[in-house]
Amino acid sequence: MIIKRTDSSNKDFQDLVKLLDADLAIRNGDDHAFYDQFNKIDMIKNCIVIYIDDKPAACGAFKKFEEDTVEIKRMYTHPDFRKRGLATAIVKELEAWYKELGYKKAVLESSLEQNEALSVYEKSGYERIPNYGQYIGIDKSVCYKKVL
Repeated sequence: MIIKRTDSSNKDFQDLVKLLDADLAIRNGDDHAFYDQFNKIDMIKNCIVIYIDDKPAACGAFKKFEEDTVEIKRMYTHPDFRKRGLATAIVKELEAWYKELGYKKAVLESSLEQNEALSVYEKSGYERIPNYGQYIGIDKSVCYKKVL
């Protein structure tokens, strides 16, 4: 397993995000356009791609949310590489990276339809919080926070 820190110009990151968006379009149905507007990847400076046998297997990213807080975005594991702990590895690497940059907290949003993602976040120590920002009042959204 190779973990690569990169940015959103990375083609492998972009390709994994295309697969993520296709999956989310199915899961989110009619609500996909709402969520999609908050998930653009242009100009994200902090992205991770995990490679297994030189193949892009999983990705994740973060961006500044508040002065000492980042928002975790674009978490995805390719179906061929699921059930190997890659999502947890991405969360740990994102946390190490944002901690190196001086951030102390992370928030994230997921949807109720993503049970496997919710499990990863909860096992990684994220606590459910009231929905924030654009997710306030959105019943399908679930928001989390972790303080390092």
